[in-house]
Amino acid sequence: MQNKKITIAPSIMCADLCNLEKSVREIEKEGLDTLHIDIIDGYFSPSMPLGIDTIKQLRKITDLNFDVHIMANNNEFFIQEMINIGVQQISFHIETSTHIDRYIQLIRKNGIKVGVALNPATSLSVLDYVLPQCDTILLMLINPGFATDKNEKQVSYATKKVEDLYQLIKEKGFDTSIEVDGRVSLDTIPSLVRAGADTLVAGSTSLFIPNKSLAENKQIVEECILQGLNEEGN
Repeated sequence: MQNKKITIAPSIMCADLCNLEKSVREIEKEGLDTLHIDIIDGYFSPSMPLGIDTIKQLRKITDLNFDVHIMANNNEFFIQEMINIGVQQISFHIETSTHIDRYIQLIRKNGIKVGVALNPATSLSVLDYVLPQCDTILLMLINPGFATDKNEKQVSYATKKVEDLYQLIKEKGFDTSIEVDGRVSLDTIPSLVRAGADTLVAGSTSLFIPNKSLAENKQIVEECILQGLNEEGN
């Protein structure tokens, strides 16, 4: 199991928002290939870190894979905007989607990977019919958009939910990616990797811990991943 690829996806809203290009260059320098971008409409949750025009400008300056997580009430508008920008993966929330299959097909026909995102308390049973069409399932481990509440901890069932999803994917014979987002910290990374997560959205409790360089934080994150993979193999 140790050869399983774990993707570290830096969350751009945890970078230096006044110096975005500098932050992107640092991420590139460390050999990371994926940028996690949150699109929040201010209604789905009370936050709005990046506008569409900012993402357009980012697209012009980097070839990083854009892993977009839409947290909005009007999914179709933002999906179309992200298609126009040219991103590599779009995840949208099942809780605010009336026409789930329509969104999946809209994303897929444009050659973009499809992700479905679930809030912490949303049951995995909602995936019964859509799982075969998804490249990724994004599990929120805190309430989405509330990352500024530094006291909010991961839900108590975070690891169990990852384990249950991993088992579900294996039973069906799929190779769907499991992405985890929300307090993916140095403390929780080993257990999340051990449970089956393979894409880690890295923010203020891992890759962007203050008073350490990105390179130092990345090394520690990689050690945590290795610990999880080694425990998984036992």
